[in-house]
Amino acid sequence: MSQFIPFILVSGLVSFTSTPLVRRLAQRVNFVDNPQARKLHLTPMPMLGGLAIYLGLMASVVLTQQQSSYTKLLGIVLGATVMTLVGLWDDRTELSPALKMLGQLIAAGIVIATGTHTQLFGIRALDYALTAFWIIGIVNAMNFQDNMDGLAAGLATVASGFFFILAVLEGLAIEAGLAAALLGASIGFLYYNFSPASLFMGDAGSMLLGFTLAVLGVNLKFARPLAVTWMIPIIILGVPIFDTTLVVISRLRRGIHVYQGGKDHTSHRLVSVLGMSSARSVMSLYLAAGALGLLAIMLRDATVLQARLILVGLAAAFVGALVYLEVKFSRGATSPQPTD
Repeated sequence: MSQFIPFILVSGLVSFTSTPLVRRLAQRVNFVDNPQARKLHLTPMPMLGGLAIYLGLMASVVLTQQQSSYTKLLGIVLGATVMTLVGLWDDRTELSPALKMLGQLIAAGIVIATGTHTQLFGIRALDYALTAFWIIGIVNAMNFQDNMDGLAAGLATVASGFFFILAVLEGLAIEAGLAAALLGASIGFLYYNFSPASLFMGDAGSMLLGFTLAVLGVNLKFARPLAVTWMIPIIILGVPIFDTTLVVISRLRRGIHVYQGGKDHTSHRLVSVLGMSSARSVMSLYLAAGALGLLAIMLRDATVLQARLILVGLAAAFVGALVYLEVKFSRGATSPQPTD
């Protein structure tokens, strides 16, 4: 594990030192997020934080010297670059959902073409389709998490940490290096983004985080049977998956466009339904992500029966929490007030 410490240090240092620079640049070119009714901040906030995360991630990825996986690594770098550029474009001009989705599909297509795809079905077309669905789904799930100070960056830190541990345990060098790079970049940025944030990551950052985490989930391979391990990436990313499911179902039920922003995410509902502060809501979701990550590590050594029992228990908890938060929210819980 010690050979990957430089990955964390380099990405963390680059992200940490470049964040104040991109914040200054954002202020100079007026690249800011202005207050709106659906947002919590009350003053214009510099963006471009995603650029600092990208710089940290790329600075560390170049340390990876796995020649046998050079094509796959190049595909990941190109896909991440496309995703960041699409995010920056969206942050500046607010792309239509269709154009934004097209950019995500292009990034997914790049990594698929260079060897990153699932092997669940054994039928190339189905595996490619599942991979694209997974990548686009996680990209948008992490994009949804960028709704409170420190939430998206913190969840990415927790998830990349668990992906790193599992990649090391399975002897996956390129995946461990990528996870370590993302871990450092997320931590370096989180210092400035935790409440009260001094800048935002924007879609460039949240989509980059989602893309990289999705790729890690696809590339993670285990010695144990697929019947046990297929759910591990899903569990590690359980918090953003839960929130996305909750928000999509809730908005469809209320006749609201899915891509319309609002204060109806899990983090907001913990404030309005349970009376938490914004900071406590974010920390609670960190803890939930950490608990799911530990459970995912336990699954690595579980039997098929144990894995199925865990899956049933998680599914029940998933549905129960979803119904509870939606029912409480629909009964008129007070919308969360800006506290960040």
